[in-house]
Amino acid sequence: MKATLKWTSGLQFVGQTEDSPAIVLDSVDGKSGPTPMQMVLMGVAGCTAMDVVSIMKKKRADLTDFQIIIFGTMAEDHPKRFTDIEIEYLFYGNDLKENDARRAIELSEQKYCSAAASVNANISHSFKLLPPKDAQ
Repeated sequence: MKATLKWTSGLQFVGQTEDSPAIVLDSVDGKSGPTPMQMVLMGVAGCTAMDVVSIMKKKRADLTDFQIIIFGTMAEDHPKRFTDIEIEYLFYGNDLKENDARRAIELSEQKYCSAAASVNANISHSFKLLPPKDAQ
């Protein structure tokens, strides 16, 4: 997987993965797009949502709608990482079984959701110092 991020101005960047549309990331002050930490939170929500819906479909649940509300609590000191994440899953459908929903969430959280597992990932880095593009 590869992503690129291009600085536009201020603290605004345009990010894109290989086969996806571009997305604007910005600071809380800029407000032209989500912040990187908001993207992390949405990534966790999206990952577990895809897992849960997929599992519920495999269980042949009559799911008519599904939503996640996610809350993240961040550390007050740097790095201001998420210390707690709370996810509320909202299932809508006919004759849904509590055990099916509970199991779908359990499987996502304990086995399948790569984004949630990555929140505590070890991070490595590298960098390059390059001349301005107009000097190349």
